[in-house]
Amino acid sequence: MSAAGGAIPTAAPAYLEHLNDAQRAAVMFGTTGDAEERDRPLLVIAGAGSGKTATLAHRVAHLVAQGADPGRILLLTFSRRAADEMNRRVTRIVGQLARGQPRLAATSLTWSGTFHSVGARLLREFAGRIGLDPGFTIHDREDSGDLMNLVRHELGLSAKTKRFPMKGTCLAIYSAAVNTRAPLGELLQSAFPWCVEWEADLKRLFLAYVEAKQAQQVLDYDDLLLYWAQMLTEPALAGEVGARFSHVLVDEYQDTNRLQAAILLAMKPDGRGLTVVGDDAQSIYAFRGATVRNILDFPAHFDPPAEQVTLDRNYRSTQPILAAANAVIALASERFTKDLWTERTAAQKPRLVAVKDDADQAGYIVESVLARREDGVKLKAQAVLFRASHHSARLEVELTRRNIPFVKFGGLKFLEAAHVKDVLAVLRWAQNLRDRVSGFRAIQLHAGIGPKTAGRILDNIAGAPAGCALLAEQPVPEGTRAAWVAFAGIVEASKTTAVWPATFEQVCQWYVAEMPRLYDDATIRAADIEQLARIAATYPSLERFLTELTLDPPNATSDEAGVPLLDEDYLILSTIHSAKGQEWSTVTLLNAVDGCLPSDLATGSTSEIEEERRLLYVAMTRAKDQLDLIVPQRFYVSQQSGLGDRHVYASRTRFIPNRVLENFQQTSWPAPAEAPRPTAESRQIALDLAAKMRAMWR
Repeated sequence: MSAAGGAIPTAAPAYLEHLNDAQRAAVMFGTTGDAEERDRPLLVIAGAGSGKTATLAHRVAHLVAQGADPGRILLLTFSRRAADEMNRRVTRIVGQLARGQPRLAATSLTWSGTFHSVGARLLREFAGRIGLDPGFTIHDREDSGDLMNLVRHELGLSAKTKRFPMKGTCLAIYSAAVNTRAPLGELLQSAFPWCVEWEADLKRLFLAYVEAKQAQQVLDYDDLLLYWAQMLTEPALAGEVGARFSHVLVDEYQDTNRLQAAILLAMKPDGRGLTVVGDDAQSIYAFRGATVRNILDFPAHFDPPAEQVTLDRNYRSTQPILAAANAVIALASERFTKDLWTERTAAQKPRLVAVKDDADQAGYIVESVLARREDGVKLKAQAVLFRASHHSARLEVELTRRNIPFVKFGGLKFLEAAHVKDVLAVLRWAQNLRDRVSGFRAIQLHAGIGPKTAGRILDNIAGAPAGCALLAEQPVPEGTRAAWVAFAGIVEASKTTAVWPATFEQVCQWYVAEMPRLYDDATIRAADIEQLARIAATYPSLERFLTELTLDPPNATSDEAGVPLLDEDYLILSTIHSAKGQEWSTVTLLNAVDGCLPSDLATGSTSEIEEERRLLYVAMTRAKDQLDLIVPQRFYVSQQSGLGDRHVYASRTRFIPNRVLENFQQTSWPAPAEAPRPTAESRQIALDLAAKMRAMWR
């Protein structure tokens, strides 16, 4: 029974009749047969759109119906919402069985939730036996960052002559080390190479951070897993915790990290009662510490190996979409073999749409979205997906121009990101030095200039006669004088419309040089600034550029992209990571080119490239009826220095090589104009010119 549709007991209960064969096999596995067969470990490979949640809920309900104690079933999910939804489904299914069985009437899963919530509950219960105060405090990320920063200052690390990593970076490194269980040196080399020189100091910082937490009886988010895992290294405690649960079921197992896998194996070393559900082809969260190895290696952890059931019937997409997605993921270097199939037939293949550049890409999407809306497909049923948040910048501007409402998931709206607002503040202040809000923000971008100095400069400018601001001569700390004079020159030059957009590029160059001091993730944010420069170049002047962008002003710095009024229709924009688990009638994928997918920042190793392949697969399998992949012929690339004309002629993503093109329809936009047919007269002119060319050499 290691494949979809394996052996199924002939007497399947009536409440499972609506499930397909593979789903019933997963639900009923290990609940019949002799003692040796019962409760063996089970791996359910659940393909995209295959009814994973329904299968898991029915398995829990079936276990209860077969006599399992609901109080001894542990269900682990990756969000509280998922746990609540699973609880509701189980209660509803069991409720249907409760007629005539009073034992089932009050069924409720008392142990269901996220790894972190269950860990916190167990740690409080066992606190006295593991050296914790039962009343320990749990720090959120912000609290943890503040404590990390306090320790950082106490150790003198903030006073280094070279810039030591900021608190957010330090906390990210600490969290990654805990969750991946990787040695600090290896982690720094692979994920934080700019911090390698600080390895010894970071070890000292992390030790002091742990000591500070212990002294204050506080745990951070990662400690909830770390203490749980460390507790289970004691055999007596591991046996006691493991025996508490007759069945442990884990959803989205491909998203677990090494620490979470260690917890499960310590609780159930023989795999008895352990069920994990997931899809290796949808493992896309390595940046959070997740590893696809957990699900790929799961069967081999046990002897005999865990049973495997594959759910490969898809209830979401049409067969042409699935054929293309199957062809893409079939090229993966390692995977559990499965080809999704469906009874949903359609003639339309996914389309590879060639466009000239990102401007045409935005134009094609707007035209297509509006056309589908006229055909009755609501905007909410349409999604535009992208690898990185800044890829949608040009599209967002175009949607705003055309008054098409949208909601963006997986990052801030482009114009609301703090670093984009910084640059716009400098430009707005250059246009009007009496703009106090923009000036206050722009001036404080300088190292050594705070609110008091900024306020004094703005007061001086406000009191000066028109045209006599004397910006370069304003009172600033002596240590910042040279930098301030250079900045003042850039601001003054920005008023000169004759050299637009060159003056804008000067502002961007200045700001990009300042970003490493302002933000820990400066490299990623710099791509947004480059994108802003490209958008600005399409406007005739600074005034026009700022006016257009101000028509729909952001509400507040760093606001998340908010949901419009409930009765509005709006287009969905989303990163692929945020789209996982979602579905739409039509999906359009931006920038299906090398450099974007795979990202040029994620090609350093085979494992990174394979995760990028899985990202494309996840994007494609979100579509129910129509799928477009846009291939801009001219593509702008991120660079670390300079803001000139940095474009390359892009190549289609390597994940769609020629041998799988038969699964796609290739087209272009706009459609090429038909060439005029040659007339007899034009042919004669061509012949005469050819004769003249020859005559030159006779």
